[in-house]
Amino acid sequence: MMEHQKIRPAKVIGPLGESLTLDSLPPPQTTRWVVRRKAEVVAAVNGGLLSVDEVCERYNLTVEEFAGWQRAIDRSGMPGLRVTRIQHYRSLYERQHKY
Repeated sequence: MMEHQKIRPAKVIGPLGESLTLDSLPPPQTTRWVVRRKAEVVAAVNGGLLSVDEVCERYNLTVEEFAGWQRAIDRSGMPGLRVTRIQHYRSLYERQHKY
């Protein structure tokens, strides 16, 4: 009887249309999170390259922090990941849900 095994893709499509592999993801010691790097990590999880737990462990993130990145992309795309625009996009999203 075969055991259930997770099959992972060797690569996924990144936020800018490029191929992402485990080797092309930001290095584990990354501390400066620019929009592109955040989007690449979210794309890796969405594509099945890594699990949320693996990403959180690899990059020393909390699940809440990573979930915030996912929400920002879902709501506003890559511009929503900009730290300087978080409040702007949050208020836009809240206004949209009022009407």
